[in-house]
Amino acid sequence: MTKKVEFKAGDFVVYPTHGVGKIIGTETQQIAGTELDLLVITFEQDRMTLRIPVGKANDSGLRRLSTRKQMDVALTKLKGRARVRRTMWSRRAQEYEAKINSGDPVSIAEVIRDLRRNTGQADQSYSERQMYQAALDRLAREFAAIEKIDEDAATDRLEKIMAAA
Repeated sequence: MTKKVEFKAGDFVVYPTHGVGKIIGTETQQIAGTELDLLVITFEQDRMTLRIPVGKANDSGLRRLSTRKQMDVALTKLKGRARVRRTMWSRRAQEYEAKINSGDPVSIAEVIRDLRRNTGQADQSYSERQMYQAALDRLAREFAAIEKIDEDAATDRLEKIMAAA
């Protein structure tokens, strides 16, 4: 089961359910009597280390950072008009959670756009604010890695883009 490693140490990658991480290398471990080559990925924001079998990296949804062109599409979504749907919050929350965990920047931008509140609108519930912040953090981390800026600067730029729309 030798497969060419597409990722190398130092690469920034996106794991769908955890966001942006950095590959620190590969290691071989003996698991259930079988030797497995594992990618070792750290997620600074969660203080977490993830190990994925090299052969399962693509199946798990692990991917490289988005291109600038893909990120521009996501930023365009942020500027769009929010789609307000009148379904129950629990159903919308499930859909938003699925979009956030997909790891797709365009889907995450849609969640941010739909949950963003302008001044003069009704206040958000606690769970809406939590989901909005989770989506914003996830998109800001990838934006920061692409633009090579820190996460706070990325968040500020995203908020300015939304305010200008």
